[in-house]
Parts: sequence; C-alpha cells; structure tokens
Amino acid sequence: MLRERILTAIVLLAGLLASVLWLPRVGWIALVGVFVAAAAWEWASLARLGSLSRGVYAGAMLAAGIWAGWDTGAGVHSVSSWLYGAAVVFWAVLAPVWLWERPAFANPVMPLAAGAAVLVPCAAAMVALRGESPAVLLAIMAVVWISDISAYFVGRRCGRNKLAPSISPGKTWEGVYGAFAAVTVYACGWIAVGGPKPLALRHVALSEFWFVLMLLVLAGAGIAGDLLESQMKRQAGVKDSGALLPGHGGVLDRVDALLPVLPLAAIIFTN
Repeated sequence: MLRERILTAIVLLAGLLASVLWLPRVGWIALVGVFVAAAAWEWASLARLGSLSRGVYAGAMLAAGIWAGWDTGAGVHSVSSWLYGAAVVFWAVLAPVWLWERPAFANPVMPLAAGAAVLVPCAAAMVALRGESPAVLLAIMAVVWISDISAYFVGRRCGRNKLAPSISPGKTWEGVYGAFAAVTVYACGWIAVGGPKPLALRHVALSEFWFVLMLLVLAGAGIAGDLLESQMKRQAGVKDSGALLPGHGGVLDRVDALLPVLPLAAIIFTN
C-alpha cells in the first residue's frame, strides 16, 4: 500500500511539473478543465447523485472551468475577481457553518452550488497563477504540500489533542502547529532566496512579516479545505472520494487543501 502510494505520488508530481512548465496555455487550460470535471464527478458522488446526474454536473463544471480559465488567461480580470470573491465568501463564511452545523441536506442543490463556488474559482486561479509564473503556482502548491506532510508526521508522532474528532479523528492540534512551523520555515526560505513577492505587499512596511503571515493564512485555509472534504465523506459514508488514484483515493482526496488556497493566493499574487 505504501509503495503504491509513493509510486502514484511520483507519477503525479512528474506529470504536474511537466504540465506546469511546458504545456502551452491552451493545453494547460484544457488540463485544468479535465481536473475540474474529475473533481466535480466526485463532488457530485459525495452529494449522492446518480451516474447520469454526475455526468451532467461534471460536464457543466468542465465547461465552466475552461471558460473561467480562458477568460483569466486572456487577461480579463473582472470575471476572475468575482469568482475569487465567491470562493472567499464560501470558505470564510459558509464553510465554517457547514463544518459546525453539519447539515443534512434534503436535496443536492446546495452541495452542488457549493461545488461550483469551490471548483470554478480554483480553475481560474490555476490559470492565473501559472500566467503570473509557473514558479509562483508551484511555490503556492508547495505551501499546501509542506503543511500536509508536516501535519501528518508531527501529528502521528506527537498528536494528543484532536482537532475535529467527529469529522476527522486522525487530525490533531499538534499536527496543525507542526504544519504552521514548517510553513514558517518555508516562508523564511522564500524570502531569503528572493522568491516572488505578492503584489499586495510590495509597498507595505514590514512586508516580510506580513508575507509569512499570508502563507500561514494559506496553510490554515488548506486545513479548512481538508476538513470540509472529510466532512462530506463522513456524511456520504465513504472513506475516499473516489478510486482514480491508486493508494490515494480520488482526485478530491489529493486536492481538497488546494481548493481554498489557490483562489486566495490568486488574489494576493496576481494582477
């Protein structure tokens, strides 16, 4: 199982690096659309839709994701700004309510609307951040990867206090602290090597401090994304969102933490 998980991770990382670095813009937008469609299929499955309805929803999200990416990639920022705003409202206001109240939805309309508010802005952000620089997109993704890995190992070794036992029993506060510590080190390294500075901070005093704080906010947003997907799986009574990725589960299982992070990062790092 561990060997399968590692091999899948290596293949995914190699494919991501090759795509981010070398695909033309049209190819990248198409790939983002496929990613959104796969994630939408799993999201609809967690909302307990049948196969036909899942296909319709995935097709709609494919079209919306390509449209959002194309519009952003062409330099039209008004649409993407609205999308990022919708994502921020969802993650800052609605997602905490969802996690706290754990509503049992009578029909799938609200979960599917939430999926659109999550997936389409993420597609726009993936294109916008890569348009700013492939290095920027990879560096933002690295925030999530470092946070996830650190939280896992610190929580496994030192975890005592559960973060959200009714949602994800394996997550601990110690893991969160480990994630924040690792992201702080990463942020300091980013500053030390002269990595790209967010537009919002280029003319702000003490920008290094605020930059570290921004990355910590992104790490916290990633944890929220992870918890929300865990909550959806628990409500659906499943362990994984899908079985597409051997050893990892589904697409959502691998990108849940990126869903809130990328739109927020796009607000900070892009024009």
